[in-house]
This record gives sequence, structure tokens and C-alpha cells, in this order.
Amino acid sequence: MADSTRSSIVDFVSHSAVQTQKAGAVLGRLLERGDIILLEGELGAGKTTFTKGVGQGLDVGGYVNSPTFTLVNEYQGRLPLYHLDCYRLESGREALDFGLEEYLYGEGATIIEWPERISEVLPGECLRVKLSYVNETKRALRLEPSGARYVAMVGEFKKAAFGA
Repeated sequence: MADSTRSSIVDFVSHSAVQTQKAGAVLGRLLERGDIILLEGELGAGKTTFTKGVGQGLDVGGYVNSPTFTLVNEYQGRLPLYHLDCYRLESGREALDFGLEEYLYGEGATIIEWPERISEVLPGECLRVKLSYVNETKRALRLEPSGARYVAMVGEFKKAAFGA
């Protein structure tokens, strides 16, 4: 990892589901066409809660939920939001077979839960968001940018979320 990318990592603790969703909303307001967000974390870590916030930040109308059984949910907002859940996939080949590239290089922003299941077919430049369980209400979040676009995005996120 390059030094500029490493120094751009942001770690913070969310004290509630509401705060996790608000952090997602801040990020959602920054997203542009082609942006790729990878969400990592165990079951119950807050990936879908964070994604609901991203939907709010993109002005998505309606309910955002996990696409565990459908693999992909598409939402319309300021720009399309493609929400993929790769938990049930065995490989990147399966992701390509269901049309992953159409989402990654489509008209909207893409959020992928369980990206480690398909890591071999994901682009190197993206924003990795790691959520981990601290206790019943708290979650640790880490934003790890890879590539100039995402380093800049994390800088904008810090200013918008923390005034830093």
C-alpha cells in the first residue's frame, strides 16, 4: 500500500445504528458514477445499515435492504445504486456470470458486501469499508482507499463527517 493511501485511512467508532447510517449518508453524498465500495464485516456488523445511509445520501426513495437472496438490488436516486451481496457466491467466475461487470462499469455507484468471495475479479481501485463489532451498539469502521479518486473521497468524507 502506498504511503499516501496508508495515511488516508480513516478509523472511527460509531456508537449506534443511527450513527452508522449517518456515516453512510455522508459517503453517499460524495459518490459519483463508477465508484466502487467494498463492505467487509461479519454478519451483524452493520453493512446493510451503512448501505441504507449511502442510499439516503444518494436520495434513493424507498427501502434499502440486503440482496442476500437476489444477489443484486438496484435503487434509483441522484444516480443508480447497485447493491450486491456476494455471500452465497463461490468464486469471481460466478459473479462474472451474473453480470458483475455491468454493475462495476455501469451508470451508477456499486456497493459490494462480502467482496472477499470474489476478490480475484474486483478492480484494484476502490474504497474498502471494514465494519467490526465492538459491542451491542458500537461498531468500528475503517475506510481504506485505493487509488487517487478514493483517497480524495476519503479526504472529503473526513471534512464532511468530522470537520477535519
